[in-house]
Amino acid sequence: MKKEIHPENYRLVAFKDMSNGEVYLTKSTVNTKETEVVDGVEYPLVKMEISSSSHPFYTGKMKLVDTAGRVDKFMNRYKKHMDNKKK
Repeated sequence: MKKEIHPENYRLVAFKDMSNGEVYLTKSTVNTKETEVVDGVEYPLVKMEISSSSHPFYTGKMKLVDTAGRVDKFMNRYKKHMDNKKK
């Protein structure tokens, strides 16, 4: 293998699913400013909107995940089209 091409800051990082609060620990080199305490140990934190523990494909539950108001944005954008069809 080539020398000096691998990252130096390879460590355990906490990835948190913000839709259900599930936390996963895995190794990563991602830079982050936030931290999370898991089992009394502080880890760098990466926040995720969705993961396999909350995604409908993996859970088998069809639920609406609207973390950024996407449904409202869609409804506002296409409101004119819906109003025209009603007339």
